[in-house]
Amino acid sequence: MTQEDDLKRDSGRLEAAFFAGADAGLLEELRRTSEEQQRLQMLREVVKIQDQAFLSRLDTLGVRPETALAVTLIPLVFVAWADGALDDRERKAILEAARQRGVAAERIAQQLLANWLAKKPDPRLFLIWKTYVSRLWGCFTAEERWQMRQNLLRSAREVAEAAGGFLGLTSGLSSEERRVLEEIEKLLD
Repeated sequence: MTQEDDLKRDSGRLEAAFFAGADAGLLEELRRTSEEQQRLQMLREVVKIQDQAFLSRLDTLGVRPETALAVTLIPLVFVAWADGALDDRERKAILEAARQRGVAAERIAQQLLANWLAKKPDPRLFLIWKTYVSRLWGCFTAEERWQMRQNLLRSAREVAEAAGGFLGLTSGLSSEERRVLEEIEKLLD
């Protein structure tokens, strides 16, 4: 047994002794509060909105950090794949958007994103995303919708524009990318 294992075992004993009997419920409440604060902090990083009431409402609605991450990254992936190919600059833009949302440290999220960037995702994923977002949007205030819309559309446009036009003289957006962006904008109105 390592020193680390001994410390974990001893910390469990210490907690059990300190929160014994009638106080056992306090330990559970403390753990729940700590987990909630951690979830809210992770949500804050993903959605890029600081408003505590909004974050608490997301948590109450069951929007976990993983859910918020899916809500923010799925449109980016579909914009990037809209023209049937994923450019290296689009890939970098998506990875940067993910990194800004705290994904860089999340091995599972990184692998999932790597899979999406290697192979075009099933179109049903985008349909599921649209259904979920249209329901979720109804739970937000007008200000919250506007903030989320701005964040999502800014990231989606950055990905769409990442491939760039010819020597900066033409638009970097393909007609397919423009169509997906318009579809996202319409849903978020």
